[in-house]
Amino acid sequence: MFYIIGLGLGDCKDITVKGLEIIKKCDRIYLESYTSILGCSTEELEAFYGHKLITADREMVEQQADIILEDAHEKDIAFLVVGDPFGATTHTDLILRAKQNNINVKVIHNASIMNAVGCCGLQLYTFGETISIPYWTDTWKPDSFFEKIISNYKRNLHTLCLLDIKVKEPTLESLTKKKREYMPPLFMSVKEASSQILEILERQEHTEPSISEETLCIGLARVGRDDETIKAGSLKTMADVDLGPPLHCMVIVAPTLHPLELEYVEQFRI
Repeated sequence: MFYIIGLGLGDCKDITVKGLEIIKKCDRIYLESYTSILGCSTEELEAFYGHKLITADREMVEQQADIILEDAHEKDIAFLVVGDPFGATTHTDLILRAKQNNINVKVIHNASIMNAVGCCGLQLYTFGETISIPYWTDTWKPDSFFEKIISNYKRNLHTLCLLDIKVKEPTLESLTKKKREYMPPLFMSVKEASSQILEILERQEHTEPSISEETLCIGLARVGRDDETIKAGSLKTMADVDLGPPLHCMVIVAPTLHPLELEYVEQFRI
């Protein structure tokens, strides 16, 4: 069997009982390391699971899936994912590859930011399309995600913004060399994401209704951990807020809130 197991959002103890039982009987275990991070180290996970873990970076998952699935007809192989297994399209592709090779697949679900974001008090069914905000460079500043924010806003829906992370990303200079060199890990903050959106607002004109620097936003950091932090304020305010270590995400709040949403969010106001 090939198992894809969600680890939840906090630390090693957030795994489900079912997931832990499966891990303990597996022959080989991979830990996906590039779409998110837990609040504990790989060594802590290994100690808790009683198993050695093989770190699976983006290169391995996207280009060497056959290595991960090797022997899955005869052995139990586990692939561990922070959050829920279906939180990234990469994992869907891995499942399809396994099934194409007639490998039995079982998915063990867990909490992800897609539902845990409800901790900020906004009702989940009032969220629109989730978007990702990428890191900009001096020569590459994509803003296609902004139109989706506006589309949600016009329909009175909140927008969950997932912020870019870069783990084991090759440097541009090394792409032409035989030996890869990697950038240090980067995790986008709410402050950085807000600043990028403000820059887009400065160079684009939108008809009403549209967001502005006064639009209410909620910044969330380390959701599911003991040091979880939530702050609410205008987009302009969020561009100056330090929410501490990663991981961060943010919500662009809809123009009209339910009274219960308003009451709950008020406790996080800056």
